[in-house]
Amino acid sequence: MPSPVTTISEIGKYEGQSVTIRGWLYNLRESGKLLFPQFRDGTGVIQGVIAKNAVPAEIFDSVKALTQESSVIVDGKVRADKRAPGGYELDVSNVQVIQRVSENDSYPISLKEHGVDFLMEHRHLWVRTPRQAAILRVRAEIIKAARDFLDERGFVLTDPPILTPAACEGTTTLFPVDYFDEQAFLTQSGQLYIEATAMALGKVYSFGPTFRAEKSKTRRHLTEFWMVEPEVAFATLDDLMELAETFISFLVKRCLEKRRADLQIIGRDVSKLEKVQAPFPRISYDEAVKMLQEAHTKGALETNFEWGGDLGSPDETYISSQFDKPVMVHRYPAKVKAFYMEPDPQRAELALCVDVLAPEGYGEIIGGSQRTASYDLLVQRIHEHGLPEEAFKWYLDLRKYGSVPHSGFGMGIERVVAWICGLEHVRETIPFPRMLYRLYP
Repeated sequence: MPSPVTTISEIGKYEGQSVTIRGWLYNLRESGKLLFPQFRDGTGVIQGVIAKNAVPAEIFDSVKALTQESSVIVDGKVRADKRAPGGYELDVSNVQVIQRVSENDSYPISLKEHGVDFLMEHRHLWVRTPRQAAILRVRAEIIKAARDFLDERGFVLTDPPILTPAACEGTTTLFPVDYFDEQAFLTQSGQLYIEATAMALGKVYSFGPTFRAEKSKTRRHLTEFWMVEPEVAFATLDDLMELAETFISFLVKRCLEKRRADLQIIGRDVSKLEKVQAPFPRISYDEAVKMLQEAHTKGALETNFEWGGDLGSPDETYISSQFDKPVMVHRYPAKVKAFYMEPDPQRAELALCVDVLAPEGYGEIIGGSQRTASYDLLVQRIHEHGLPEEAFKWYLDLRKYGSVPHSGFGMGIERVVAWICGLEHVRETIPFPRMLYRLYP
């Protein structure tokens, strides 16, 4: 009777039994008449043990001659070992070699250190390493958790177009595309379109790729990234902030429950994530400015931040580093925010908006607002931003036919992955990052 085929992540269910795993050789160590091959299969890595006197000579010699990333099917008996990564080892009885990587064409990513440029040039292979694979599994968990959270709370997934006729956030960061005899743009956000579906369905969200043509090389920027964007009819800014903190807390809790082992592979200090529970601290833009100015006075920041500007990366980094959970900065000056944001009825120069800054200096992970409900005010704001009114005729219709207060936010998946995994740069948060000077592979 053939052994059951299993994955490395599930191998603990078969302790004391013979199993079959299918994967690749990650590393091979030799000690006298013992071989210690490490196999990976996409779910994890396990060490095998092969004694020369326990298997036919051809199997021992075949494994001894294996090269890194050779593909194999392995039979063996599962044995618990507390010293082993994952708590189990495999006493190997047979190895079928599917493809042996030639020494003349040796695998380019060895276990030694490589420079970032080299690794990015070989990203299609770098993703096979345990740390990179663990990051991508955490990313997948975050995406699934985001969908589960919204689906279970009555949000309807609606898909906005990727090709759009006009800007959402501003005209300077658009990728133009020839669209037959017209010019179109790659979307910056699905928000305007899901405002329309929110008026049809009440609570909606979109999840998809977005594009920004910013010529930025910071550790937080990609030109192509993924966003989840909920939008809620009749929701105020306060409703939105409550939704955001509940949402983020849910994502972190899910990763701690389901991906703790992967976070440990990555080297994340999970004790910091365990502090992330709603409610989050909330500070006004005015309070944030005061905090930054006091930091400058004490010498903690080089430049003195002046009221009226948008927070830059150093400002967000400083503010978020003062908290052990995400902090919500609300009510920015309207002039530095998007045209569609509702003014604060108490202070018209402020917008009813919020940015959620992740702790440990990771900066903005969510940006959202209450949307302008007035037709006349929205027309005025479109003109103030130098946008073509004709392109927004359909968007203005939403304020002509049953306009209501409504709110929503956008959360960048890559920035959340970077924060939850504790990564220095967003380039490791997506299988194939697109950056200012990176379009290959």
